[in-house]
Amino acid sequence: MCIAAWAWRAHPLYPLILFFNRDEYLNRPTEAVSWWEEPEILGGKDGIGGGTWLACSKDGRFAFLTNVLEVDQLPLAKTRGQLPVRFLQSENSPLEFAEEVAEEALQYKGFNLVLVDLHTETMVYVTNRPSGEAVTIKKVSPGLHVLSNASLDTLWPKTNAKLVRRETRQMPNWLGGKLDKCQTD
Repeated sequence: MCIAAWAWRAHPLYPLILFFNRDEYLNRPTEAVSWWEEPEILGGKDGIGGGTWLACSKDGRFAFLTNVLEVDQLPLAKTRGQLPVRFLQSENSPLEFAEEVAEEALQYKGFNLVLVDLHTETMVYVTNRPSGEAVTIKKVSPGLHVLSNASLDTLWPKTNAKLVRRETRQMPNWLGGKLDKCQTD
């Protein structure tokens, strides 16, 4: 649940191009990416909580999650990895599901959650941090985005590193040309 960089509705052929790296809690047991038996979800699986940090469904829905690093712990918190699973199991739009999550957000440790429906071309970001403030829900605009352990598109040690910034700027070249609505800074 670590760092994601993506192009959203910025390429003429691919509405979502995602680069995601899970680089925290590497000793935590996980199952490799595969199709789950019920429901039809493709993703890695957390061996302890049963959830996921990144998954999609056959009907064009997609969800991914990062942690928000914080000192204070919530010992009886619900597992954050169930949020992407619940979205993929639901029939709610990304915005409807984000509003549902907002109602129970204080039951989870800090998270950033991105919900996508490729058919409706909708991407929504929801976070329950900073602690003590209202839950943030917003539609994600077309362009390049980055997310780590802070809010969406926030400069953070992982996202501000020269390599990440350089590689994100190279995204259009990797994809065979210029991205529409491309923002890299």
